[in-house]
Amino acid sequence: MTSSTMTDRSLAGEAPGYATHEVFNQSGSLADYNAFAGDTALVEAARVFGTDWAGDHLRRAGAIVGSEKVQNLARQANRNLPELRTHDRFGNRLDVVEFHPAYHELMGLIYGTETHSFAWTHKRPGGHVARAILSYLWNQGENGICCPMGMTFSAIPALRHDPALFDQWAPQILKPVYDPRPIHAAAKAGATVGMAMTEKQGGSDLRATITTARPATSRRGSGAPYLITGHKWFFSVPMSDLFLTLAQTEKGLSCFLATGWLPDGTRNRLKLQRLKDKCGNKSNASSEVEFHDLYAVMLGEDGKGIRTGIEMAHVTRLDFAVGSSGLMRQALSQAIHHTTNRRAFQRSLVDLPIMRNVVADLAVESEALMWMSMRLAFALDRSDEDRFEQLLSRICTPVAKYWACKRAPPFVVEALECHGGNGFIADHLMERLYREAPLNGIWEGTGNVICLDVLRAMQREPETVTVFLDELRKARGADRRFDAFTDDLERRLGQLADFEGAARRVVEMMAFALQASLLLRHSTPAVADAFCATRLDGDWGQAFGTMPSGLDSQSIIDRARIAPG
Repeated sequence: MTSSTMTDRSLAGEAPGYATHEVFNQSGSLADYNAFAGDTALVEAARVFGTDWAGDHLRRAGAIVGSEKVQNLARQANRNLPELRTHDRFGNRLDVVEFHPAYHELMGLIYGTETHSFAWTHKRPGGHVARAILSYLWNQGENGICCPMGMTFSAIPALRHDPALFDQWAPQILKPVYDPRPIHAAAKAGATVGMAMTEKQGGSDLRATITTARPATSRRGSGAPYLITGHKWFFSVPMSDLFLTLAQTEKGLSCFLATGWLPDGTRNRLKLQRLKDKCGNKSNASSEVEFHDLYAVMLGEDGKGIRTGIEMAHVTRLDFAVGSSGLMRQALSQAIHHTTNRRAFQRSLVDLPIMRNVVADLAVESEALMWMSMRLAFALDRSDEDRFEQLLSRICTPVAKYWACKRAPPFVVEALECHGGNGFIADHLMERLYREAPLNGIWEGTGNVICLDVLRAMQREPETVTVFLDELRKARGADRRFDAFTDDLERRLGQLADFEGAARRVVEMMAFALQASLLLRHSTPAVADAFCATRLDGDWGQAFGTMPSGLDSQSIIDRARIAPG
């Protein structure tokens, strides 16, 4: 072979000595699809819960989320991690976090779709459902940007405790614009909101807070300026323009609102100690922080900081249920795509009965969680004018948060296994979903805290139990297995004295019952039958893929498959 021939072949893309085979039987990427319009069950939920009017907006968001562009940006943002800069090169204190441009571009996209604000700026029936769908979609795109988005969304109920502060900051927060500049919030095109709540010694026990606040002037109470000194173990999104924090006053634990930068352009009086090296959620920064006379204003009643944050925590918990459900939907979509396009033993993987059982089981789980999340978004939508929906939201939102977050890790593990070794490398987004899956179960209350909150709702507002059972009765008579299961559950709910030790089991049963009632009313017979046979009637093993024979698994998978276009 002449040197010129070798050169010609090299120019043509052949590497001499390495072209040993042609790449085939690989599934390729699932990209450039519409994550909303291509999701049959999600489109049906949007219609059932009255969000047809937002269809065009949701379709535009779905196209963005399903694009190859977002997939590439998410990969870059997770490979090029945030970096803490405490000082500039001259020794001046900065306390800023630098992000890869991909992160900023993703933030611009999610804020541009109004995922942080849609329910507050579109005050009409279905607004919270439409906004939940946006969150469900973006949790399929990149989870790291969903943390600042979700906290910004949940800050609005807290701000309502002080009308003057609400009028001052809500318009800035609700703008569909992301502005990354490190300047005072009032000077920006739009504002993000973070939280700095937990401390080393307390964790979920916020009443153990030792950070203190003293009045900066003779004024006291909501809206008055205070100086805060102390530490926070988790400062979520330290580059946020505004953030909420807790500190002790003479009257007790109180809530405060601070800006990241002061009006003169200097950093507020805080020092970032380090960034958390987290298992997942890598593109998003979380930090430890110390406050040294941090300038803040009290939000809500002095000594009632927990009460001020309750509504904020409630909508955040719903968002975690929605977010975990969205993450699982992405894992399912990837599993269906891979097993459809990868062949073994002369058939597509999904055509092997044992694999079909696995994928169908995952599809049932995913759809059931989606319906439960959207039903509770609908309840939140109507809570202001409907006492039934308000009580249902109160008791079932923590149920949904608990169960969706508990199911995410094993679900993603099973979906990853469908890919074999391909799913376990960092180039594949399954690896990112795997590291992300446990996170929502930790934020805003771990599993035990959430289950105890369900018990607290029952004890303080017994009417919540009646409302929950009435919701289940809407599907009464549709399936004998459902009827028997709910009869057993009703008996258990009548034994509150013995509830705490068995709280996880009872909350799990509540989730199953609510999901089954929704599937029986709104999904296809194939999906509802499979759910009742496995989750309610016990014909199910300890892993996904253990459904009994005789179920219409092919119809279940076809329904879950992302439609083209």
